[in-house]
Amino acid sequence: MDDDPELRALLRRFLSEHGFETRAVENGAALDRELARSPADAVVLDLMMPGEDGLAVCRRLRAAGDTTPIVMLTARGDPIDRIVGLETGADDYLPKPFEPRELVARLSAVLRRTQSGGVVPLVDEVLSTGPLEINFSTMTVARDGTVLRLSSREFALLAALARSLGRPLSRVQLIERALGRDADVTDRAIDVQVARLRKAIGDTAEDPQLIKTVWGVGYVLVKDDA
Repeated sequence: MDDDPELRALLRRFLSEHGFETRAVENGAALDRELARSPADAVVLDLMMPGEDGLAVCRRLRAAGDTTPIVMLTARGDPIDRIVGLETGADDYLPKPFEPRELVARLSAVLRRTQSGGVVPLVDEVLSTGPLEINFSTMTVARDGTVLRLSSREFALLAALARSLGRPLSRVQLIERALGRDADVTDRAIDVQVARLRKAIGDTAEDPQLIKTVWGVGYVLVKDDA
């Protein structure tokens, strides 16, 4: 979604040439119509839009339970804008101007995470700890039997923590295992994502019982017997 018709045409042509079936829309209302007609595997949103901007659209989609991976485009270069985008629920962030090939790479990475959960599944495909049941094959998480709504990035982070159940992971390890070595993500952004993940799984920010902070190290998903 972008209000610049020339950029929309350029990206649609470039993405199509690289194997993506692409639809281009100019605003949030048009995006809603397209998604209602046919769901998307991923959405690219421009942050700076007249009327309803990319952040507002992203926030609205997430509030409605839509977990479609979102890559946010913006002309701003301030890291705070990246953090705000990730807090809103975006899965990745690409500042303008950018090489179209980089967008192809970011979309491919997001789609790989969506398809694989960012991890190699466990042998039994399901891990239970405390009130959580994590199904790696279906990429679903339930708490006390109720299925939770997690974005692809939230699931990738939880899956990485689950594969190291009871053992702390540093922020660097979380980035590499959940998002890939080439992910352009800061430590602060990982903290924001962990905070979102805690909220999604019903962990309290004041006294988290499931995902603990290990000061000077990183984060750990707690085992039942811990």
